[in-house]
Parts: sequence; structure tokens; C-alpha cells
Amino acid sequence: MALFDLPLDELRAYRSESVAPADFDTFWDKTLQEAREHELDARFEPVDTGLSTVEVYDVTFAGFGGHPVKGWLRLPAGATEPLPLVVEFLGYGGGRGLAHESLLWASTGRAHFLMDTRGQGSAWGGGGATADPVGAAPAYPGYMTRGIEAPENYYYRRVFTDAVRAVQAARSHPLTDAARTVALGASQGGGITLAVGALVPDLVAVAPDVPFLCDFPRAATLTDRHPYREIGLFLKTHRGRLSDALRTLSYFDGVHFAARGRVPALFSVALEDQTCPPSTVFAAFNAWAGDDKTIEVYDFNDHEGGGPFHEAAKVRWLRSYA
Repeated sequence: MALFDLPLDELRAYRSESVAPADFDTFWDKTLQEAREHELDARFEPVDTGLSTVEVYDVTFAGFGGHPVKGWLRLPAGATEPLPLVVEFLGYGGGRGLAHESLLWASTGRAHFLMDTRGQGSAWGGGGATADPVGAAPAYPGYMTRGIEAPENYYYRRVFTDAVRAVQAARSHPLTDAARTVALGASQGGGITLAVGALVPDLVAVAPDVPFLCDFPRAATLTDRHPYREIGLFLKTHRGRLSDALRTLSYFDGVHFAARGRVPALFSVALEDQTCPPSTVFAAFNAWAGDDKTIEVYDFNDHEGGGPFHEAAKVRWLRSYA
């Protein structure tokens, strides 16, 4: 697929027509307050991986509803002082994988916390280990319409809350420096990063790659590629539910979180990306409230974006922050 969205000059000026609910901030304040009623109970169990340069801990903490959420904490071997912390969130369908994977950030001398995504981890990679014990009304297979009948029930309310708690859990380890914490992730992980960037305002930087979960009204009608297509297929059966669905999704739109994010941010976008169309990514980037923001544009790439080239760009960029 060649270029299918707006021309680049129009993308740079594009603004979403999505409107944040009047009680957006109240909704999230209440959600996080309810989460704080549960002890974080972060536990770090060392894992024998056979690696000599990285130490790995199997982590469990209490996320939304006090539900156990898994993660990996990776540290450079022999660390004795608190390290800059990178908290990473995963793409759609993937899980935290195996203990010896994802060694980039620990190899840069930083602590690296990778959060498992509840209910996912069976579509690619080394698998997940976190259940989602909450049921839902009828939904299209996948995660995009689970609980879409009301924002209180929506799947990503649980995931975004887990993500905020993941930052807290990672920061609770004595070898992580809470004052030098970065959040990042690609695709779904980028969308989660946008939410965390707004809900955890004392991060030092965020780096959302080709972020998903942005500008729902446009995304759901512009691309027929999954996961956004799940919304259309749900509405194809549940006729007349569009306004209700969009109302729920408005509480989880990365554009509205971006409008509340002020820390330095490095975005990426791919102009042939049919999974996360470029206009939806620019919608979040253009809404980001902080002045220190950059977007890397990959002209002829689909959802892989910059791949290893963008990994290198993130490593260079983060030197200024953590």
C-alpha cells in the first residue's frame, strides 16, 4: 500500500475532531483513586536466565481491582546504585515473553521494566502470563470492544490503570531511580504510553512509537485493518450503537491524554501504516501539550515504522533525559 492518508504537510497541521468528555479528568482521578485502595504488593523474584550481563526479576504487582499483573525487571549485572528507569508497554496481542528477551534497555545501563498486558500474550512472541478476570457484555473477538457499552467497563480502563501501577511498582525497587523514569512502547504500547504520560505527570520523557488507540472517530472509519476494524465489525452487528461506542472510546483516546502530557516526547509515524494511520498519530502528536516534542517520519514504511533505526534514534534521544 502506497500513501493513502493525508499529504505530509496536511498531516503536520491535522487536528482531531474528537472531543474529550467534560468529566474526563474526574473519571481518571476516580479510577486511580479506586486503584490506590489496593496495596501495590510489588514482588521481585530473581530468575536464573544464564545471562551474565543482565539480571532479571519476575515481577508481580496489584493492578486494576487488585488483580495480579506480571512483568519483567531487567538490570545491568552488578548494579549497586539506582539507575534511570525505562518502563515499556507492549503491542496488541503480545505478552511479556521469556525472561531472556528484550535486552536493549538494560544493555544501555538502564533499569528496564516490561509490563505484561492483561488477557493478551497469545498472538505473537513468547507469550503472556496475566489473566483479565473481568467479564464483559457481548463483544467482537479481540479487545477493542470488551466493555464498550460503558467507560466504567471498558477493557482499556483496566489496562491503563495497570500501566500506572506498573510505573509505581518499577519505581519501588531499590535499584531504580524514580526521578529518572521514562515510558515508551510501540503501537498499543505507544497508546498506553500516551495515557501514562498524562496520568503520571512526573516522568522525565515519553516515547510513543506509531501509537495505537488515537483519534478513534477517524481511525475506525479510515482503515479496515485490525485491530481498529473490530469496532466496525461490532457495530455492523450492533446497529445504532455508534454514538454510545464513541462516547466510551472518548475516555481512552490518546489525543485527549496527549492534550494533558507535558514532558519531552519522541513520537514516530509511518506514512504507509494502515494499522495506525498517520493522521491518527499526528492527531496525538499535534495535541501533545509539551513544547519539547519531536516526531520521526518514516516515509515508505507500514506498521513496522522505523524498526531498528528508530530504536537507535530512541537510544540517542534518551541520553538527554535519563
